[in-house]
Amino acid sequence: MRMYDLMIKGGTVVDGSGGAPFLADVAVKDGFIAAVGQGLGSADQEIDAKGCYVTPGFVDIHTHYDGQATWDQEMAPSAWHGITTVVMGNCGVGFAPAAKDRHDWLIGLMEGVEDIPGSALSEGMKWNWESFPEYLDALEALPRSIDIATQVPHGAVRAYVMGDRGAANEAPTETDIARMSAIVEEGLRAGALGFSTSRTVLHKSVDGVLVPGTTATPEELLGIGRAMGRVGYGVFELSSDLMPEWNEFEWMGELSRETGLPVSFTALQSPIKAMALENQLASMRDENARGAHLVAQIALRGTGLILGWQATFHPFAFKPSWLSIKDLTWPEQLEKLKDAKFKEQLLAEEHDLPETDLKLLLELMISAFQMQYPMSDGFDYEPTAEDSIAALSAGAGMSAEAFAYDAMMANDGQGFIYFPLLNYADGNLDFLEPILASDDCVNSLSDGGAHCGTICDAAATTFLLQHWVRDRSRGRIPIEQAIRRQCANTAQLYGLNDRGLISEGYLADLNIIDLEALGLNQPWVAHDLPAGGMRLLQDARGYRATIKSGVVTFSDGNFHGEYPGSLIRGPQASPATASHRVAATD
Repeated sequence: MRMYDLMIKGGTVVDGSGGAPFLADVAVKDGFIAAVGQGLGSADQEIDAKGCYVTPGFVDIHTHYDGQATWDQEMAPSAWHGITTVVMGNCGVGFAPAAKDRHDWLIGLMEGVEDIPGSALSEGMKWNWESFPEYLDALEALPRSIDIATQVPHGAVRAYVMGDRGAANEAPTETDIARMSAIVEEGLRAGALGFSTSRTVLHKSVDGVLVPGTTATPEELLGIGRAMGRVGYGVFELSSDLMPEWNEFEWMGELSRETGLPVSFTALQSPIKAMALENQLASMRDENARGAHLVAQIALRGTGLILGWQATFHPFAFKPSWLSIKDLTWPEQLEKLKDAKFKEQLLAEEHDLPETDLKLLLELMISAFQMQYPMSDGFDYEPTAEDSIAALSAGAGMSAEAFAYDAMMANDGQGFIYFPLLNYADGNLDFLEPILASDDCVNSLSDGGAHCGTICDAAATTFLLQHWVRDRSRGRIPIEQAIRRQCANTAQLYGLNDRGLISEGYLADLNIIDLEALGLNQPWVAHDLPAGGMRLLQDARGYRATIKSGVVTFSDGNFHGEYPGSLIRGPQASPATASHRVAATD
């Protein structure tokens, strides 16, 4: 009998601690790392990792697989990008608790906020739960390629307790707050890793109604936070416009100091947020200097839209000629789009924009070509002004609209345009350089599983290595820093102290990465969700293998059909205190 189950030989280990990479073998036994070093002995399976980096599996703390995780075992696209653990239930939206007459309403809430097709959710979810603990049981019943963890969503809790009053953002009574707090406490004790809420006007249901809890008072939020304090663990997560009159940092700091728990908020360069990003971080640090534990969730690149004929948006979405073919099948649309007379007619038309709170966004989409960039093979997600449609069309002696039309017609109508609305105010990512070295900020905001027709940022982990570590012309970061931030730091924020490091006793969640070959492939439109639902997907090259709990799940982009992942219930102890896990590697 061989000593180990799996041996990764000859790779350069980046162990997640932030220490310098080193050459070593990694031995795995019973799903855990048994040894790291040289001359470790034999194993039933060996993988040659020479010329590759060996890293912990990535931990993504901001995803929206709340519906997809009830039916999908592969968990694409996140699983394609070296991710072995996801935390979902962010931004106050989710599917539990769920009264029987609220199923369609909860689907509409998720569809509106996260752009996940409601028809896919309706067909895919079985609703074999009502309470939050029952939802966890349903998640636990399905093995997957990765581990999943979730949070209790404010929107579902408010609607469950207050009915239409909660859905309409009416003020709760003291009894309402007590009931909501009890549900959150029950959810955490059953295994949730936190609680989430949304306080941004961008988050609305498919009917255009603000997410429940958007205007919640500090009394409601503190009452729920105190329930978390009674449990003694959990992250209070929120997405907020940080309106000055709400005094967000004041109540966040008070909540964190009183409970001892971390409060994590989305921090972006955004025209919606009332505070500039530097002021958001300064306010956070003022509260932390007074004993709070606030953490800024940071996106690694510009965030916005991918525009295309089959995507949710494109620059011609409100022209009469497009509206006349909008409901045709894609082959029928493509035939029209290839017709020169149709193109000429469409380009000559005026836009007919609807009256909506998002009218400014739509106006930018149809006219701000200096902010839009055609995507091609090897696309650089930090494009310059010279790469914009405005500049390229001027150089080609044609209108920006005609250039955009042609860009989307590339690859037989499969071309895309990158339109970063957030995190790209300066036309570059220089502002992120100090943030990526700040331990009060955490890699986040991939939104894996969400925004199916507008973005595909689940690939953020691949982008981190490709762009920030290898390709960026300035301000690159060392690989050991990148891996620490995407593995140990993200895991530790949510109390997942059994992963994120390559060290004896830790979970054998691992990646073998050929950094020179690593790269993002072009996104594409798929109709592979239940009911033929559409989503943008993007995969990668350069992952020699991804290993979950000692089982190889992917190699060279191929899924092995193995499902070693499961539901995480509550914080996980580190090997130093989890003696049974250390023993499992003896």
